[in-house]
Amino acid sequence: MVESGSVTDRQRGRVFVALAAAAWSTAGLFQRELSVDTATQVAGRAVFAALALLAYLTVVERGAIRRAFRAIGIGGVAVVALLAISSSSFIAALNHASVANVLFMQALAPILAAALGTLIGDPVDRWTWIAMVIALAGVAVMAGGPGHPSALGIGLSFLMTVSFAAMLVITRHRRDVSMAPATFLSQLVVLVAFAPFASPGSADAKDVGLFATLGITQIGLGFVFLTIGARLIPAGEVALITLLEIVLGPLWVWTFLSEQPSTATLVGGGVVLGAVVLSTRAGSPATQPR
Repeated sequence: MVESGSVTDRQRGRVFVALAAAAWSTAGLFQRELSVDTATQVAGRAVFAALALLAYLTVVERGAIRRAFRAIGIGGVAVVALLAISSSSFIAALNHASVANVLFMQALAPILAAALGTLIGDPVDRWTWIAMVIALAGVAVMAGGPGHPSALGIGLSFLMTVSFAAMLVITRHRRDVSMAPATFLSQLVVLVAFAPFASPGSADAKDVGLFATLGITQIGLGFVFLTIGARLIPAGEVALITLLEIVLGPLWVWTFLSEQPSTATLVGGGVVLGAVVLSTRAGSPATQPR
């Protein structure tokens, strides 16, 4: 039999990770409206993300913020570094590889996270493995395959994928501790890294409003949902569900900006969505031994 509590936890984990993917997917909708350079975008977004995460910690920890930061330990320090590396390498990769290449490498994150999780005793079942392969095929359809990027583009994309997968595995491994403080610190690291290259004077009121929207909802809420959900389900499944970001992004632009996605995007997105739905069979009462 399966304990009802464990099923409930897994369902909650899936919902929170899906919400994180939904939050991240709004980036294209808002970021394209910005009129400033990349460094200013990243730094401005990080400012509001850090403020949002700090506000969340203040409310949730209820005066015990210092203890929450101490509790993350060495694993939390690693999460800070990995999140900062993943964020910065993603942006850098887009400057040296096509979006298709970066998305294709991003689709490898579930497989890598599942492999790393298995090594530390947190494997995923066969349904999730099957779903990950299907999702990879779906992303390939959306992106048009991996193409032929430069060596630097491949390296940066791979660094993005490895750091993100490793971060998920550590968060899952240390599920007894909230990594929300680590996500806050990661945004401070990003801010410090990009602030010297930013031009805050070039941002107008609209840009500042968009920074706030991106920082609070896309990054802040996204990381909050991720830190909650990643503690409840295996890392490979977390990474698989986050691929919904790739599916939802074009749909927001289509819905609100009337930019119709290509047939390949729709077909590939449908395949990825189907893979995520398939993965929910893992851990469901009907598929568990009794």
